[in-house]
Amino acid sequence: MKSKQRASDLNAMSKDQLSDELLNLKKEQFNLRFQRATGQLENTGRVREVRRDIARVKTLQRNKTAAAKA
Repeated sequence: MKSKQRASDLNAMSKDQLSDELLNLKKEQFNLRFQRATGQLENTGRVREVRRDIARVKTLQRNKTAAAKA
């Protein structure tokens, strides 16, 4: 349920907004990796969610680029 809601929110974003979201997710992923390395990470499942969100954003960016070329 949560991912479907997230996907619809991302689908409504423009290319620039998706780029900003990707940047934010990559920063969060870096921080989570750093927390894991130092032993401070409490919610280990968040790493997986962020990785999948990054993939979701990249997929939408690629789809929008392909649609613009067509």
